[in-house]
Amino acid sequence: MFSLQKLTNLGLSIALQNIKCTASFHTTMVCSKVQAGRYRITPRRDRPLTYEMAYPPHSIAHHKSWNSWNTSTILDGQRPSQTAIEDLFIRKFMTGTWHSLIVSEVIIKRQHNMIRIAAIVRQAISARKMYFLSSYTEELLSYWIQCPVTLELQTVADKKDVVFKYV
Repeated sequence: MFSLQKLTNLGLSIALQNIKCTASFHTTMVCSKVQAGRYRITPRRDRPLTYEMAYPPHSIAHHKSWNSWNTSTILDGQRPSQTAIEDLFIRKFMTGTWHSLIVSEVIIKRQHNMIRIAAIVRQAISARKMYFLSSYTEELLSYWIQCPVTLELQTVADKKDVVFKYV
């Protein structure tokens, strides 16, 4: 056992002598390739884009508007993380409740204690079902979020009515 430990220590000391300690600084070229939020052009140019989707992200507040209107993200704003999670929940709930009927972005506007939700909806169901879904959505969201919620819906006959351009 003593000889095995001696051989191990000898092998370790030889390995440590062969290691060269050098400091390296690795650099890469600047890659000014911004791809987030942009849509790739298809070969047949058959992908439909709405007005909100057609503009790149750097043109927000110039050509297009914000999808969430609130004041919680300003300096010393109250509950910014809760507001972001509530907005995400509202969007998921709207797309689940109005399954394959919402053809645009869901816009959330917060004013004081009131939340207004705007969207463009397809006229694929009867008016009675649409009234039921809107009141159902308002009631459940008001109960869960604990503030009044109103829906501002506009209807279109077909999905193609909201297409701004094809890429």
